[in-house]
Amino acid sequence: MVIQAGIITVSDRGSRGEREDLSGREVADLLATIDIVVAATAVIPDEKEIIKETLKDFADGKCLDLIVTTGGTGVSPRDVTPEATLAVIDKQVPGMAEAMRQASLAVTPHAMISRAVAGIRGSSLIINLPGSPRGVRENLAVVLPALPHAIEKIKGDQRDCAS
Repeated sequence: MVIQAGIITVSDRGSRGEREDLSGREVADLLATIDIVVAATAVIPDEKEIIKETLKDFADGKCLDLIVTTGGTGVSPRDVTPEATLAVIDKQVPGMAEAMRQASLAVTPHAMISRAVAGIRGSSLIINLPGSPRGVRENLAVVLPALPHAIEKIKGDQRDCAS
């Protein structure tokens, strides 16, 4: 099964062309290590409605298996990616966000202020990542090994998980 992904970089400065999208590139490089194909990308501002509409387009319109956001997961006033994600998902996958925070906490105490979430919309897995390339590496590395299996299950694979 070919897994198709979308990467959404949430950055006011990036959306205005004032900042290079290094985090989105980092996501793409890491996904390539497990043969996930990036089929769509977007760089959008930290605006809840725009984030929601882009997530819905990637999940419902483009029918992507995996959608990874980078940026907007902290506590600054403009960080609204988790709220936008929670508004469009059908169910949460809290273990992924918990695992990312736990692993990141071993590296920096700032991990405890991450509000990233993971969840499912239709048959798409959505994962929020921090906005820095280092944060992307540290967090995505934790869930990367589980992605193919999670996506198979979301798509309806009936095999036992422990088989």
